[in-house]
Amino acid sequence: MARTGKPAQRTVGAVSRAMAVLDAFVDSPELGTNEIARRARINASTVSRILATLAEGGLVSYNDDTGRYRLGSRLMVYGNLVHSRLDLRQALRPLLETLARRTGETTTLSAPSSPDAVTIDFVQAPGSVVSVAELGRPSVAHATAAGKVGLAFGDARLPAGRLARFTDRTIADRERFQAELAEVRRRGYAQAEGERDPDLNAIAAPVHAVGGELAAIVGVQGPASRFDSSAMKKAVHELQSVSLAMSHALGFDPELTKESE
Repeated sequence: MARTGKPAQRTVGAVSRAMAVLDAFVDSPELGTNEIARRARINASTVSRILATLAEGGLVSYNDDTGRYRLGSRLMVYGNLVHSRLDLRQALRPLLETLARRTGETTTLSAPSSPDAVTIDFVQAPGSVVSVAELGRPSVAHATAAGKVGLAFGDARLPAGRLARFTDRTIADRERFQAELAEVRRRGYAQAEGERDPDLNAIAAPVHAVGGELAAIVGVQGPASRFDSSAMKKAVHELQSVSLAMSHALGFDPELTKESE
């Protein structure tokens, strides 16, 4: 087959189902076969065979004491390889720390992915009441500030079907959400107020690479009781200043990008 220089578009169903099984563990450390089947929306007999295959490769492991599965140690090998090859974390860490000092809230750095951006670094807020960030946690595309930035400025795309509603403030209507993305592009940053977690608010902005493409997403998050609408508005200037500094650190020059358009 002739090479086109572009990635293949057709996917392998068995691999997609295996990824759905692994995704089921995102919010739970251990799961039984039937529970995985419900979350992945795959019949239990198929899930059982997938788990056997993943276990053989060390991607999941079986707990004899509980009769449930958990993610396997082989994934740590892959994760460490990814982290070791991500120069972004090392290059942008000082600026992430600066943003945390200036805002007094937890700051996050996410890698663009589709549909959900993924947290690759964070700096915890110094206060007694803090929001807890997690490495590797997906930022739900339509319900988080980082996710919205990925959709507005990157290559991320919303999955087909209904948009899940996590709280009363989640934007689940597609037409309304498209209007939200247009507003994100206009103002240059995204915000989410209790849209995935009812007590968590966040703002996020794009970090651009040399050619202007989305390289990372920087965010500020905090408990809604403290990081309310007023506090978020005050933090926007610091967020955008740091996101621009991060872009410059990666070689981005908006004037050069304009000239090439």
